[in-house]
Amino acid sequence: LIVSSNDKVFESVASLLPKNEFAPIYRADTSGEAKRMLVTQVPDIIIINTPLRDEFGIELAVDFSDAVTGVMLMVKNEYYEQISYKAERSGILTVAKPVSRQSFFSALRLLTAMITKLKMFEKKNRTLQEKMQDIRTVNRAKWLLIENMNMNESDAHYYIEKQAMDTRLSRREIAENIIRTYDN
Repeated sequence: LIVSSNDKVFESVASLLPKNEFAPIYRADTSGEAKRMLVTQVPDIIIINTPLRDEFGIELAVDFSDAVTGVMLMVKNEYYEQISYKAERSGILTVAKPVSRQSFFSALRLLTAMITKLKMFEKKNRTLQEKMQDIRTVNRAKWLLIENMNMNESDAHYYIEKQAMDTRLSRREIAENIIRTYDN
């Protein structure tokens, strides 16, 4: 998504985006229009050319920084240091205007590399969260077996493992069945 009130900047930025990586390219003229578009579609990258008609653009960038993977903010050179300091805290890449083709493309590559790394971390985080939930569920089931079946912890652990192997279900599925059976 390119958010720009300036037609020439939109066309210039759109022409720099490799079509095989960034398609389709959407455009919004104002912050309000960009926010409405975000309700129906979440682009991988948002490039905001400041200033916009209805706001400067940093507020929009900060709003999008949580919802969208990559945000690039293009600001006039005289505002660059002040804006980039504020934007960096939200993970927003800031580029000073005027920007050469090569500098823009380098910034775009940096942004896509950052997005790839973030997605990898998010996937690892989800996997770890699922594993932690599995452990919590199995531990809860073990304690229910200890309380209700007078087992010790190693017997309860063995029981869950054996049931999982015998039924070809995961330990978590067995644990969930135990919890449904004994949890009041």
